[in-house]
Amino acid sequence: MTLQAIKWSKADGKLEILDQTLLPATTSYVQVKGVKDGWNAINKMQVRGAPAIAIVGCLSVAVEILQHPNYDDKNALFRAIKDNMNYLVTARPTAVNMKEAADFFTEMTDYLCHSDDFTLSQMKDEFIDRMDKMLRGDVKDNKAIGRFGADEILRNVPEGSSVRVLTHCNTGSLATAGYGTALGVIRSLHERGRLEHVYCTETRPYNQGARLTAYELVHDKIPATLICDDMVAALMKTKEITAVVVGADRVAANGDTANKIGTYQIAILAKYHNVPFYVAAPLTSIDLKMSNGDQIVIEERSEREMTHMNDKRIAAEGITCWNPAFDVTPASLITGIIMNICVSKPSDGSDFILKYTDVIIRS
Repeated sequence: MTLQAIKWSKADGKLEILDQTLLPATTSYVQVKGVKDGWNAINKMQVRGAPAIAIVGCLSVAVEILQHPNYDDKNALFRAIKDNMNYLVTARPTAVNMKEAADFFTEMTDYLCHSDDFTLSQMKDEFIDRMDKMLRGDVKDNKAIGRFGADEILRNVPEGSSVRVLTHCNTGSLATAGYGTALGVIRSLHERGRLEHVYCTETRPYNQGARLTAYELVHDKIPATLICDDMVAALMKTKEITAVVVGADRVAANGDTANKIGTYQIAILAKYHNVPFYVAAPLTSIDLKMSNGDQIVIEERSEREMTHMNDKRIAAEGITCWNPAFDVTPASLITGIIMNICVSKPSDGSDFILKYTDVIIRS
């Protein structure tokens, strides 16, 4: 059974999240009592991972509505939803999922607001129901990503042989509603008995790999080894890695992909060592409004994440720091983008938008 990072009860409007800043030492759930709590949980990285950010952000709006039910009319409810959604987008701007969710639910509630077919009560119920479906739908999408990804990787190895996979950052149950994207592919391979070993990077400076991915792999009893970020080249040279699978916080229209800092250099190393490099992401991570990765805004975080560990300074006093949270991997380095509908092979990026624009828009 995979970890449950998000606990939600539609019946009583209760939302709890597993506080990922305390892992792996302490497993503790924090109650999210409204939008401000949701914003803080996202900004402080108590919850992280593009899909999970959107889910927790949206559910915090649902909590706000259920806990504060006295709206004068449908216009007042619409304004509250729109303002809260836009506020949540500012918590961490690089991941596209929260922005896409904000746009979708703002547009949906605008329609409900101006439709004579919905009362104020019905508008509220429809909004809450869609939030609930969003949570359950994410798990379904992740399992589809797992199937497509496992099929793709196994298609390129001898029949019956097992595989070795490298992953970066955390893309499992702790980054989604459950199962995971890149870690979902790994889970699918493990369930089929075809995974020999998975290697996970520590993912400095926030150590999501060491703290979170390793935690999930141990929990699920998946054979795994943790490596430092600077060991990837040596690993590819000596350990016969079958494939690299990473997640995505935003995929531009041409297939360029923003993901946790360090992903780009892994893709370059994979290209040099002829190791297939895959990105696993749901359709909600595809941003057709951005033609290429150069347009993606990269979040820069506090110097303290680099200079301190467990509140103890590890860097020399007076040194300046640069701490971008993400980098962008060009589509030309990506063997395939594993989505919940198929695997796209962008090569130079041109095929990606041409083949999948219609289905992404319909979704």
